Amino acid sequence: MAKKTYDLLFKLLLIGDSGVGKTCVLFRFSDDAFNTTFISTIDGVSLCCPGWSVVARSGLTATSTSQIQAILPASASLVAGITGIDFKIKTVELQGKKIKLQIWDTAGQERFHTITTSYYRGAMGIMLVYDITNGKSFENISKWLRNIDEHANEDVERMLLGNKCDMDDKRVVPKGKGEQIAREHGIRFFETSAKANINIEKAFLTLAEDILRKTPVKEPNSENVDISSGGGVTGWKSKCC
Repeated sequence: MAKKTYDLLFKLLLIGDSGVGKTCVLFRFSDDAFNTTFISTIDGVSLCCPGWSVVARSGLTATSTSQIQAILPASASLVAGITGIDFKIKTVELQGKKIKLQIWDTAGQERFHTITTSYYRGAMGIMLVYDITNGKSFENISKWLRNIDEHANEDVERMLLGNKCDMDDKRVVPKGKGEQIAREHGIRFFETSAKANINIEKAFLTLAEDILRKTPVKEPNSENVDISSGGGVTGWKSKCC
């Protein structure tokens, strides 16, 4: 059996409206990368530029939603992407422990609601992202917070991110509004920019530190985690049976 290269495994989840930059935030943290041609996740498949997409991993190419949907029945390997779920892994060191962060990126489209909410269970930390240039994405925060209350573990750590803060000339959501709703719900708040790399690492590490402070002394192993069903580390309280 291969030796485990980490001490703890934390499952994190990124949620929020489509187009707020969740995938860009994830890639900036995991790969320190940002593509200026990156566009919103389309039906759960991240397209980085016209003519290329995640489906290329199976030797296929799609440039539109209809093409992706046409390809789906013939390619089982696309299921994870098409259903609006993908993840990245990054290992960090905090307080002398190596912590593997398994970060799940979800599609914001309403038709993926049932699928994506199933991944709330077992999440130890959830980042709720809105776009400071999109008032509707901020208004929908209350909906996303309700989803967390209904579907996530009781003691999940939550964090609010106001993304695209580099676009201050197009801002429609004042920073104070983000700070206010975070205070009302007792959660941390950061304004971030994946493009300018502002507060991305700080946000993830802060969330991981908050989780670490409440993590049971007993360390999990890989058998405690079921990434396919949204399961997390044992020892965390769950609202479902």
